[in-house]
Amino acid sequence: MERKAFGRRAAVKAGAAMALAAPAALAQETMVLRYLGTAVNQHQGIKEKVKQDLGITLEYIPVTSDDVVRRAVTQPNSFDILDSEYWMLKKIVPSGNLVGMDAKRIKLVDDLTTVFTKGTVNGKQIGDHGTAPKEVMYLPAKDGKRFAASPTQWLTLIPTVYNADTLGIRPDKIGRPINSWAELLNPEFKGKASILNIPSIGIMDAAMAVEALGQYKYADKGNMTKPEIDLTIKVLTEAKRAGQFRAFWKDFNESVNLMAAGETVIQSMWSPAVTAVRSRGVPCVYQPLKEGYRAWAAGFGLPKTLSGKKLDAAYDFVNWFLSGWAGAFLNRQGYYSAVLSTAKANMAPYEWAYWMEGKPAEQDIKAPDGSLLEKKGAVRDGGSFEQRMGSVACWNAVMDENDYMVRKWNEFIAA
Repeated sequence: MERKAFGRRAAVKAGAAMALAAPAALAQETMVLRYLGTAVNQHQGIKEKVKQDLGITLEYIPVTSDDVVRRAVTQPNSFDILDSEYWMLKKIVPSGNLVGMDAKRIKLVDDLTTVFTKGTVNGKQIGDHGTAPKEVMYLPAKDGKRFAASPTQWLTLIPTVYNADTLGIRPDKIGRPINSWAELLNPEFKGKASILNIPSIGIMDAAMAVEALGQYKYADKGNMTKPEIDLTIKVLTEAKRAGQFRAFWKDFNESVNLMAAGETVIQSMWSPAVTAVRSRGVPCVYQPLKEGYRAWAAGFGLPKTLSGKKLDAAYDFVNWFLSGWAGAFLNRQGYYSAVLSTAKANMAPYEWAYWMEGKPAEQDIKAPDGSLLEKKGAVRDGGSFEQRMGSVACWNAVMDENDYMVRKWNEFIAA
């Protein structure tokens, strides 16, 4: 996710500027697909390339994560392509508004990364706390409203992009090695720490810290019981009252400004925000931690209302997305693509070596827009794909006790 301009939620704002509807005359001549999502993949470059290659015009509809779920559940007629994170599926699938995607119509279905299909990286099982994609990957039938326990012909989503999140730090301000989530609550950083104020993610970052401190071992950090929620919030509240936290950020730019100004030296962060801090000439590291990463993943789904030529065009678009150009485009921002082999074929060897193999950059690393991301000799934080995704501990999730958790989280913020 190392990209200057786009954070997942902040990108919603930027994405709105990209969502240019096709002129009426052109819309009559070409196929238009209404693309609903959080703007993670809603880039002008992708839109232009799809139009060039397939003659399909994408009409971007950038919304917040909550609105992706809300629209999918209540307005399936309002979009043609759904760009959803996997944790959202537990809310969307029971509505019956998401139709199973036919594996027989996905040309590279057998080449999808095993991170999704098996929960493995190079044969090694990775952490599955929270909503691991493999658990919500398949439906028992095309119109299924629950998840299948084993692979079937019908997929909930075709994966597109995923990544592993950790803490951002200011090494110049800290002056010593940081290797544990426990440091987020270390009194050494009193008044210089920050956690993100998105309850379902913030509480999992907190749980990583609580567990790293040895205070509690969770059965599933992504699906806590009420007593576990109470324990976690108690630890956070005590830290807050002791002055541990400088801020609770919600906005991508806020997280960048806190770190760039030195107001915080350790905090919850997203990878592109770390890159944005670096772009200001300020040292910032997306720090690998011994307990592992909190991961997230997204994919394309289809509403049950889609049929005929629109349905055919949607499958054409999904197949195009997996064919390599888009995967390489996303990899160059530090994301990971769903079909690694086709992305590799569309990247220069030095790019693949830097982004995916953890090797020092043989030449300057640039973003898709040509801007400089890293200079020659730089090594990606966290190393190779196998090192990063192989060290996932948990996945973004919606807890069974979500309403209770949000209420307790808000009490913590207000404390």
